[in-house]
Amino acid sequence: MFVIITAIIVALLAYLLAPDSSPNANNQITEIQLKDPGFKQKFILQRKNTEIEKSSWLKSAFSGKPNTHKWHPFDDFKVNGDSVAINFENNTQIFDLADIVYPLDYNQALTNKQSSLRLINGDIIGRSDSEILSKFRTQHVTSKTYWFGTDKYGRDVLSRLLIGVRISLLVGLIAVIISLIIGTFLGSIAGYFGGRVDDIVMFLVNTVWSIPTLLLVFAIVLAFGKNIFNIFIAVGLTMWVDVARIVRGQVMALSKVEFIEAAKTAGIPTFQIVQKHLLPNILGPLTVVAAANFATAILLEAGLSYLGFGIQPPIPSWGTMLNENYGFAISGKPVIALVPALAILLLVLAFNLVGNGLRDAIDVKSK
Repeated sequence: MFVIITAIIVALLAYLLAPDSSPNANNQITEIQLKDPGFKQKFILQRKNTEIEKSSWLKSAFSGKPNTHKWHPFDDFKVNGDSVAINFENNTQIFDLADIVYPLDYNQALTNKQSSLRLINGDIIGRSDSEILSKFRTQHVTSKTYWFGTDKYGRDVLSRLLIGVRISLLVGLIAVIISLIIGTFLGSIAGYFGGRVDDIVMFLVNTVWSIPTLLLVFAIVLAFGKNIFNIFIAVGLTMWVDVARIVRGQVMALSKVEFIEAAKTAGIPTFQIVQKHLLPNILGPLTVVAAANFATAILLEAGLSYLGFGIQPPIPSWGTMLNENYGFAISGKPVIALVPALAILLLVLAFNLVGNGLRDAIDVKSK
């Protein structure tokens, strides 16, 4: 439960906790690709020459903040008048300091004789080299530690791991809701009415049961596309059979109990009997199967993304991270592959253990 609660908190606060708070943690700095955990690098932040819309705190917390700067790694730099020479791994780039500090209009050339600068939003400001230099040193020189290293695109592995937990929990939640709705409905009517209705429902259940889960998901994804919501729905549509079988068995047993017979005799409508008398008495088994399905959905989504049929880049998914980095596990960079694998293992194990605990807690015979 502690692992699950922690994962939920991280999912809600992902962009506030992640070192890279850009959308999808997709700030690619190719100069520092495949760095080891704990790697620390100094950067010069160059303001992008584009107009960037300001977002509210709530929107930033939910979807991240647009990256307003280009990140230039450096070993050392040298300011020469109104320009700066950035040296990194024996390569030198020269930038105008004003172009580092301000979002400039490309249509206006930068020369040493300019007394004013035109910003991308149309504003014109006076050029003060002392002010530009002060802003450069205080606001545009920084350093960053990559606690889990960087991937082959130079992205922060820790940030993508934190944001990726959202996908795992969301696919589990949506899949469980879909499976509970479909499975509970079909299982209830099959167990309550029996006869021909039961035969039809069980024929459908056995048909879906006979199709390998991954093949069924592949078919749904290929038919409707690799949209993120289609992935969620596809996973949910493959998991309702477990719910239907359990609900059918529970309802079939309860429908012969005296208080259900009394409700039928009293003329209570069928829907009300199912809603108020049958379903509340099978919440225990439903909770157990929901926890198990949650773990299965996380594992299934990770497998789909690993095979390229799931969440598509640049959206961070633990399965996608495995797909992108599994080759480095045997080439001296195992952390970037092992970290998402261990995260999947830990979260799936947590839901399985909670499911087992719930099963033992509601099992009357064990007491």
